[in-house]
Amino acid sequence: MNDILPFSLRKIPVTIVTGFLGAGKTTLIRNVLDTAKGRRLALIINEFGDIGVDGDILRGCGIETCREDAIIELANGCICCTVADDFIPAIEKLLALDPPPEHIIIETSGLALPKPLVKAFDWPTVRRRLTVDGVIAVVDGAAVAAGRFADDPVKLAAQRAADPNVDHDNPLEEVYEDQLLCADLVVLNKTDLIDAETRARVEAEIAGIVPRAVKIVAARDGKLDAALLLGLDAKAEDDLANRPSHHDSEPDHDHDDFDSFVVPVTAIAEPETFLRKLARLAEDHDVLRIKGFVAVEGKPMRLLVQGVGTRFEKSFDRRWGHEEARQGRLVVIGEKGLDQTAIREALAI
Repeated sequence: MNDILPFSLRKIPVTIVTGFLGAGKTTLIRNVLDTAKGRRLALIINEFGDIGVDGDILRGCGIETCREDAIIELANGCICCTVADDFIPAIEKLLALDPPPEHIIIETSGLALPKPLVKAFDWPTVRRRLTVDGVIAVVDGAAVAAGRFADDPVKLAAQRAADPNVDHDNPLEEVYEDQLLCADLVVLNKTDLIDAETRARVEAEIAGIVPRAVKIVAARDGKLDAALLLGLDAKAEDDLANRPSHHDSEPDHDHDDFDSFVVPVTAIAEPETFLRKLARLAEDHDVLRIKGFVAVEGKPMRLLVQGVGTRFEKSFDRRWGHEEARQGRLVVIGEKGLDQTAIREALAI
């Protein structure tokens, strides 16, 4: 029915891409831009941290149908908590573009709950113009296989025996499960890091969490065609009852269980040595995510560094600008109680 309406009267479809820290959301979106076949796209990129790494990556995509003024970055917060203050103004800005976008993609932060965002599409001013085409949950298959989101049953039993009154909720597990529970499609990413048996086990675990039939699609490096991800026509805002959440009974959701801070980094001599240092730091302090940019001595290009737990990757993304200070910055994210002083000292070069 929507297809026969004049473009000005059609609801613009919106795809929400959710997934835990480092699952590969930005890479997936980058591949969508590459395979959109001329469709006019707009992006809202939300990050948990003071520096916008993902927005910077996508702004450099160089794709004509995704202009820089159609990319809005919301840093240092979670869009699920700032709907009125951040999300609505961002949507209004995109709708005012001439011509308006044909499809909007929202990348939530890795700690965001998608359901409150879907609820915002029921607001009359939003519902009139937009519909949630689908919620896509991106999952790091290797992280799930390693038990990143599951409690250690022996450790948990010991904690409960020592103090039955202590709150033993697992905030990582709750965020991860809430993202899956809201999904219309699950992308099991980074399958090159796990074998076939492990992949089957992870897929079974995901199917056990989601109480409705949701397709699981495997991917490496987020390489999936836009045709598979856009056009789900889920109308998720009309289906909230089938998307349960651990936080349904909470009037407000915050992220007090997590810390995020930025560390300035001077130019490094050798990337591989630096990445090994980051991996040791992440293991010693149980850091969830490290990402950002650093300068390499004698190199004109800026080095993009991304880490999930102790797994790190790097790539030179662009040249440093003539007026740009060659100052590296890394955002560090972990559970509450990170030893910021020790981490800053470890990164001091």
